[in-house]
Amino acid sequence: MAQDLFQSPDYLQLDDLLTEEHKMIRDAVRNYVKQEISPIIEEYAQKAEFPRQIVKQMGELGVFGPTIPAEYGGGGLDYISYGLMMQELERGDSGVRSTASVQGSLVMFPIYEYGNEEQRKKYLPKLGSGEWLGCFGLTEPNHGSNPSGMLTNFKDAGDHVILNGAKMWISNAPFADIAVVWAKNEEGVVHGLVVERGMEGFSTPTTHGKWSLRASATGELVFDNVKVPKANILPNVKGMRGPLSCLTKARFGIAWGTIGAAMDCYDTALRYAKERVQFDRPIAGFQLQQKKLAEMITEISKAQLLNWRVAVLMNEGKVTPAQVSMAKRNGCEVAHQACRDARQMLGGMGITGEYSVMRHMMNLESVITYEGTHDIHLLITGMDVTGLNAFS
Repeated sequence: MAQDLFQSPDYLQLDDLLTEEHKMIRDAVRNYVKQEISPIIEEYAQKAEFPRQIVKQMGELGVFGPTIPAEYGGGGLDYISYGLMMQELERGDSGVRSTASVQGSLVMFPIYEYGNEEQRKKYLPKLGSGEWLGCFGLTEPNHGSNPSGMLTNFKDAGDHVILNGAKMWISNAPFADIAVVWAKNEEGVVHGLVVERGMEGFSTPTTHGKWSLRASATGELVFDNVKVPKANILPNVKGMRGPLSCLTKARFGIAWGTIGAAMDCYDTALRYAKERVQFDRPIAGFQLQQKKLAEMITEISKAQLLNWRVAVLMNEGKVTPAQVSMAKRNGCEVAHQACRDARQMLGGMGITGEYSVMRHMMNLESVITYEGTHDIHLLITGMDVTGLNAFS
């Protein structure tokens, strides 16, 4: 069983920017990852199997919907706390953080923000505790970066609606108890609906053959004349503002999470370089290896500062989606490069399951793509600074 020797890098003494509560929350999640995730995650990744037992564990830990008020099953915490939680979870594995991000930002957030009191009380406590697992249905087979082109639709049928269509690349789908699905009504207006497992015509086939996020459950959502009660439609939002606001919350978590993966790769490479002897001395003493380590810790430190500032803006209600977009893209890029450099430093050992680096690298290929690709986020920043829309 793998031993987790991780020591968190803090080159710029960023702990000074955190409260004692922030550090207690971070350390609790860090200890959970060391005790429950690191010893098992490689085996589950090799088997391409989702460790379902972690859902209840993470509910008990409080990482599902930590910014949701406590009266609805959340933690009532701030966004720095949320970011630190995601950082530590993805330090363990991107798929583990994905499970938490989807549950909190893409399922609990829209129900809390756009649902009514009855919907909040029905769904949120069970999602927050991990009794129920949720998923988020936006991406379609032919509409990824352009979600507004979605074909999934519903028609009025009295006290219910009839939902048809399909979503794909959906994290948590195979085991989800509910799905927050975005679909167009007969006028072409996008609405959110809560679809429950067991509704006739609703199925969630598993996506097989992944080389990335292998310990995460990914699947499709298929709707074949599904009868959804009108009481399950989120009443307080319409149009693309609904799903896009959810993505902003989730992208924030990704920005922090990816730096957790980068920190793990840096720590692994640093320890290995000090222990690995070639030409009669540790490879950490060679210039090219020091260059890699110096660049890694520099970019990680810059990303930590960016993430912290975005979290402060979120706490103050001042953040813009474009600012979160920048943090998501930057985090992915920094982490991806850290993985590549660490893998080279580990040589042949870097491709084995004895170390976490190659698993992180494969996972990040998905993280770079989902919830806005690297290129899409560049265009979001470009549009924000120029005022000109390059999308159409």
